[in-house]
Amino acid sequence: MIAGCAPPGYRPSRTESVSQGAIKVYFDYKSPYAYLAKDLTYELERETAARVDWLPYTLDIPAYLGSARVDATGKVVEENRNAHQWRRVKYSYMDCRRDANRRGLTLRAPRKIFDSSLANIGMLYAKRHGVLRDYHDGVFARFWRRELDIENPAALAALLQECGAPTAEFLGFLHGQGRRDLTEIRSEAEAAGVFGVPSFLFADGDLYWGREHLQRVRERLLTGR
Repeated sequence: MIAGCAPPGYRPSRTESVSQGAIKVYFDYKSPYAYLAKDLTYELERETAARVDWLPYTLDIPAYLGSARVDATGKVVEENRNAHQWRRVKYSYMDCRRDANRRGLTLRAPRKIFDSSLANIGMLYAKRHGVLRDYHDGVFARFWRRELDIENPAALAALLQECGAPTAEFLGFLHGQGRRDLTEIRSEAEAAGVFGVPSFLFADGDLYWGREHLQRVRERLLTGR
């Protein structure tokens, strides 16, 4: 159809209305909320035909929720967290487990607060080599089953290889260009107002935080408003 020549009463199909739509989705592998938003975002992508650009945003959880470490029995062996922060953390996992159980997902609280930057850089590497979805699914599922150490470069390299990515250059990327890219992405995200995950950012700067806003994001992608 020639632009400007639509017949009277014409309404674009769903695919046409969002064919130019694009949205940035910020995530972090150590966020249970980002994990629960992953498949819902896949559905959003399928339903709207929008181009979803997945981008890592490494959370600094101790800065606002304190930190703690537990042993294999669940006993707290190290903590720097006040009573209010403990209540927030406990509620967050209770809330996320309700949704995870309903959807048949395993979500086991990590025994410490992990530095997810290596896994996030691994995602950028996977993206470069066309295995984003497989890596993304693998890291999220295995981390939340406590089957993957996301601070272990060898474990991440093994997963990348399993997904079909060449790994000869991974370690160099991990400590070089990948680290620089991660820092740049974070700076750009924060300049746009991002402070947590999952966050959904439109090209015009319209920002939504949390999976509870997915319906609003969907409506905007479908209507352009």
